[in-house]
Amino acid sequence: MTAQLIDGKLIAQQVRDEVAANIAKRTAAGKSKPTLAAVLVGERVDSATYVRAKGKACEELGMGSVSRHLPADISQEDLEKVIKDLNADKSVNGILVQLPLPSHLDEERVLQLISIEKDVDGFSPLNIGRLAQKGREPLFVPCTPFGCIYLLEQAGVKIEGANAVVLGRSNIVGMPAALLLIGKNATVTVCHSRTKDLANVIRQADIIIAAIGKMEMVRGDWIKPGAAVIDVGINSKPDATKKSGYRLVGDVNFDEAKEVAGFITPVPGGVGPMTIAMLMKNTLRAAEIQDP
Repeated sequence: MTAQLIDGKLIAQQVRDEVAANIAKRTAAGKSKPTLAAVLVGERVDSATYVRAKGKACEELGMGSVSRHLPADISQEDLEKVIKDLNADKSVNGILVQLPLPSHLDEERVLQLISIEKDVDGFSPLNIGRLAQKGREPLFVPCTPFGCIYLLEQAGVKIEGANAVVLGRSNIVGMPAALLLIGKNATVTVCHSRTKDLANVIRQADIIIAAIGKMEMVRGDWIKPGAAVIDVGINSKPDATKKSGYRLVGDVNFDEAKEVAGFITPVPGGVGPMTIAMLMKNTLRAAEIQDP
């Protein structure tokens, strides 16, 4: 193996330790405890698991956490009322609406309603708009892309002047990751299902962020020797040797890529732990903005 492994678990733990220390200092000074409210609509198992993990992280770091579990058939009006009530609640610093929402609900309207000072997921059009504009700073950056850039920086990867390829253009990962890289003076290409000669485009990249949701799609011979590879994908691959019958793999063929890349994140244990760590960092920042 030639690539240096970027240990997301270790780096996420360092972020969490720093957040916990700052919260302890904050509460010792008599200031309010940062509190995160999670809104979960319906019974999606994966969404419920994420919300539980976020609540557990809050508890471990000395934060408060509030959960609003709402029925799958809730009306738009009733969901909007929940968001407005949380906006008005001074004891809540961050509001997180677990996506995706059931199809009858207007996701954009819900995200627009969240107060920009409490938008710890960074999905508000106002925060994304600020991220897209030169010379403007968002209050919060979406947690997964924030984690990707943080991993690159902690590994010592030079972003300025680098050719970067982002594979995937979702609102949650691909587009904000591209904007963050541009903000750090990389030259960025965003690839997607219509990109021509994808392998050749990726071969030009010094930095690759793969977030396309296709199992082991990026092959070793697509990667420029020494490139930094951040794999956001989480896919279940059948594996008869595992008790569950499957194992988790990324969007990059890890066994091939690790022989060529300079840096690489594993799946699991790479980007995944960073998402919640950055959410905790954003929630602390929200409390510092609202109650300095």
